Amino acid sequence: MGSYRIRIKQSAQKELESISTKADRRRIVERIQALARNPRPHGCSKLSGRELYRVRQGRYRILYSIQDRELLIHVIRIAHRKSAYR
Repeated sequence: MGSYRIRIKQSAQKELESISTKADRRRIVERIQALARNPRPHGCSKLSGRELYRVRQGRYRILYSIQDRELLIHVIRIAHRKSAYR
């Protein structure tokens, strides 16, 4: 199986840029890049009632969808854990 392509929604890109610390942004980007190799890593959860998955990175949550036929991961949201599911 090949690696997945990653597409980040424009609003998620803005959320990533608004994260205050550079170290947090770097870790989130590394976590997203790791999803290309393994879209369902240990610790990911499927959100109930939606076709979205969630992965944790420190205090932040990355919400994404997986399209297996096209080998595509679409990052929908990057947010602090207290506001990620609103």
